[in-house]
Amino acid sequence: MLDAAVRYAEERHWDVLAGCWLEAGPDGAPRCSCGAPGCPAPGAHPAGPDWATQASGNAAAVRRMWQRQPRSSVLLPTGRAFDAIDVSESAGLHALARMERLDLPLGPVISTPTRRLLFLVLPGSAAKALVPSARTGRRAAALDLAVRGDGDWVIAPPTRMGGGGVGQWAREPTTLNRWLPDAGELLGPLAYACGREAAGARGR
Repeated sequence: MLDAAVRYAEERHWDVLAGCWLEAGPDGAPRCSCGAPGCPAPGAHPAGPDWATQASGNAAAVRRMWQRQPRSSVLLPTGRAFDAIDVSESAGLHALARMERLDLPLGPVISTPTRRLLFLVLPGSAAKALVPSARTGRRAAALDLAVRGDGDWVIAPPTRMGGGGVGQWAREPTTLNRWLPDAGELLGPLAYACGREAAGARGR
């Protein structure tokens, strides 16, 4: 976890946050270190309300975080270096294949243990996501699509979340995708894929 956190800070200049972690409960099953019964994001959420002030892109500060708690999950605050467009895994994979065929600019994409894909885009995308899509005529709230911006966070690989597995990169950060795309370039294909998925669910 420490190696990954330092790499994000040093190579990508992303702010990083040490979050809660998984530990064995009395019955041996994994539980969140926060101790809350029914924690909705076990092992993958900030440890306190002041998390936004603790996040840092300084490698030395990041190392100190993990010295205090080596098992911490790796979280990345959104609304700073990037926003994240959050869609279902199935819709995201269809959109991703289409965008690759169209040779659209793409940034890193995170695959979460909860079967979501997070497309990293330039910060400030929330307002654009609320504009009705020209293809679907529907707002993002009507689709299974959300934008994680200022005041939110995403998990970063290789964070483990509950019993669901480990966060992974569907598209890894590389020198080729250092410059993130504008959300407007991706929202059309993503909203279209989410709309098709919603229509298919209504038809079943």
